[in-house]
Amino acid sequence: MSSIEIGLWSFPILMLLVFIRIPIGAAMLLVGIVGTYLVTGRWSPVLSQMKTVSWTDFSNYSFSIIPLFLLMGQFASRGGMSTALFKAAEAFLGHRKGGVAMAAVGACAGFGAICGSSLATAGTMAQVALPELRRYGYSPGLATATLAAGGTLGILIPPSVVLVIYAILAEQNIAKLFVAAFLPGLMAALFYMIVIAVYARVVPGSAGVKERTPWHQRLKIVADVWPVSLIFFLVVGGIYLGWFTPTEAAAIGAAGTGLVAWLRGGLDWPALQDCLKKTAISSAMIFFIILGAGIYNSFLAFSQLPQNSASWVVEQGFSPWTVLSIILILYVIFGCFMDSMSMILLTVPIFFPIVSAMDFGLQYEEFALWFGILVLMVAEIGLITPPVGLNLFIINAMSSGTPIRQTYIGILPFITADLVRVLLLVLFPAVSLVLVRALY
Repeated sequence: MSSIEIGLWSFPILMLLVFIRIPIGAAMLLVGIVGTYLVTGRWSPVLSQMKTVSWTDFSNYSFSIIPLFLLMGQFASRGGMSTALFKAAEAFLGHRKGGVAMAAVGACAGFGAICGSSLATAGTMAQVALPELRRYGYSPGLATATLAAGGTLGILIPPSVVLVIYAILAEQNIAKLFVAAFLPGLMAALFYMIVIAVYARVVPGSAGVKERTPWHQRLKIVADVWPVSLIFFLVVGGIYLGWFTPTEAAAIGAAGTGLVAWLRGGLDWPALQDCLKKTAISSAMIFFIILGAGIYNSFLAFSQLPQNSASWVVEQGFSPWTVLSIILILYVIFGCFMDSMSMILLTVPIFFPIVSAMDFGLQYEEFALWFGILVLMVAEIGLITPPVGLNLFIINAMSSGTPIRQTYIGILPFITADLVRVLLLVLFPAVSLVLVRALY
């Protein structure tokens, strides 16, 4: 076989390894090692790549932002910030039809602003919101679907770990990507709330109503969420105002969140050890995936597959919008059985050279930012797409007694809203670029 044929065969083999439950990092590492040997016919390039990729990736200063954001999320959970966010949103929205579920979405958006992980946001908010949703008579399908969809806001509302990975792969400015994600993230939260409002009215008995909270209690509850606002301003506002680099802002955010958790009594010595341990485990998993993706992508570079694929697509005369549509559909499919970070690491080095060679009427940097937000949004859809959306399984496992079929049915309106949102962003790139243009 030619080197390009080896590169083509590597992808179905990689998918097969994933399907038989081999961890995605190990699968990419294995295919990359064997593929490089088959293409070059020698072991010396393999050993050289193992050394070079390991050193280049793990010594990259930008990657230090990942464990800092993960630690910030751990401290936020310990500090009771998820509970405070939900109670504040519930005080203002709970008395409306479907209001408690809307409050859960709002709290997910707020927690996503200090967490950066979809799975962590979904799991944390489920612990807080599920008991309240049950208490007010929400149907199991609507309750679990709401939290699964709301959890996806963790990777869309900046700061986002997945956006950091994309920025590094596409060689884009992290701060600009955070700005570009802001409006689409708010749009996602708004669309989910609209879905809940319609669902609660169309399906009788699916949602209860909480009594109205008096204004003096609302103000008292809002006062409890000031640490979240302060940390968000320090992290995101500090980046945009030029006070910190993204990595410095992540360190400030982790330190501030840890201080709040300690002052609230949620961060004693055993809790601190547990937070550090969980952060280390998650970071090790992410960096192993990064290593596997680096070796696999080096093999693809040896095979010349990405370069030849980009040239072939351009030569065929396919419409740029046709190619973009196919890529977005593939992302939704991949998202059904892969986490978003693995998907980004695996596919961006292949797809980005193809679409960046086409004319979408945007400058190169603006196109890269717009494409990154699109990729993030369709990856987020994959997290809640049956039959194997990761968020669906996490929330359903935490809601004992809820058949997975009810969660599947409940999530369909949210997926429809997501598809409409992606279509709007494809048709109107300015939605994600307007703030970037205004600030930069």
